[in-house]
Amino acid sequence: MSKKIACTGIKPTGAPHLGNYFGMYKPALELAKEFDTRYFIADYHALNSIKDAKRMKELSYEVAASWLACGLDPDKSILYKQSAVPYTFELNNLLMAFTSKGLMNRAHAYKAMVQANLENSKDPDDGVNMGLFTYPILMAADILQFDSNVVPVGKDQIQHLEMTIDIAQSINYNYQDELLTIPEPITKKETGLIIGLDGRKMSKSYNNTIPLFLPKKKLRKMVMKIITNSQTIEEPKDPDNCNVFTLYKLFATAEQQANLRERYLAGNMGWGHAKQELFEVMDTHIAPMREKYDDLINNKDYIDKVLNEGALKANEIVSAKLEKLRIALGLK
Repeated sequence: MSKKIACTGIKPTGAPHLGNYFGMYKPALELAKEFDTRYFIADYHALNSIKDAKRMKELSYEVAASWLACGLDPDKSILYKQSAVPYTFELNNLLMAFTSKGLMNRAHAYKAMVQANLENSKDPDDGVNMGLFTYPILMAADILQFDSNVVPVGKDQIQHLEMTIDIAQSINYNYQDELLTIPEPITKKETGLIIGLDGRKMSKSYNNTIPLFLPKKKLRKMVMKIITNSQTIEEPKDPDNCNVFTLYKLFATAEQQANLRERYLAGNMGWGHAKQELFEVMDTHIAPMREKYDDLINNKDYIDKVLNEGALKANEIVSAKLEKLRIALGLK
C-alpha cells in the first residue's frame, strides 16, 4: 500500500529563523517518516513582496540550504522551487474558474492590508497586487497538484487551507467525481506560536526574530536582547510567564526544564543567568545544523543539483495530474 502524501512550502522572504524551524521545518520533516513528502520553495509567492532579483535568488538558496541542513533527505523527499514547475500555474488558472471573489475578499492577509489602508486614510486596495489577492488560489494549486493528504500549517495559515478545501470540493461537486483529494491540516499543538525577542509571535514583520543559523557569538548577543521584566536578582521569578523560559522549553530536556524552573522559583538568579542557560541549550541543538548549513551555502552547485532533480520529479507527477484534469473538465 502506497504512503499518503504530505506537502508544504516556505517563502524565501528572509533568513530562516527559530519560528520557521519549530513551526515549519521540524514538524514537516518529521512527516517524512510516514508520508511521501513534497517540499517547495515558494518563490512565486515571495514575488509579491520581493522585487530584487539578486535577493530573491540568494534567499531561495538560503531556504534550500535550510531544508537540507535541518535533515531533509533528497533521496526520500522531493525538494524543488515552485517556479520550476509550470504545471502549477496551469492548475492555478483552472482553480480560478471555481473560486469566488468573495472567498478571496475574506482572506486574512488581504483584509489586514485593507484595514491598515483604511486606518491610514488610503485607498482600501493601496499596495495590493493581484498576486497577494489571489495568494490562496496559488497555495491551493501547490497542494492539490500532488493529491496531498495532509499539510502541516501554522495556526495563521489554517484559513488558507480551508479555502483550498472549499475550492477542491466545488470542483468535485460540479463534476460529481473525486477529481481532487481533500487535504487535512496538521498543526503542532504542543509548540503553538513561537515567541520572538519581544514576547510577540516571532515574525519578520515584527523584526523580532532569532535567525536560525547565526554564528555562535551573534546568537548569544541576540539571546541577550530578549525582553524581560525589571525584577532584581534576589526576587523569585515566574517561569510560566517568562519569554526566556518559554524559548528554553523548546530546546531543553524535561530534566533541564525542571532544574531551571527550580532556580527561577528559588530566587538569586538574574536574567543574564537565565539567558545564558537558554543560549547554551540552544547552541548545543543548533550547532550541528549550522555547520551543515554553512557547508551547503558555500556549495550552491550541490543545491542546484538537488533542486533540479526535485523539479524533474515534481513535473512528472503534476503533468500526469493535469492531463487527467484536462480530460475530466472537457479541455481535451
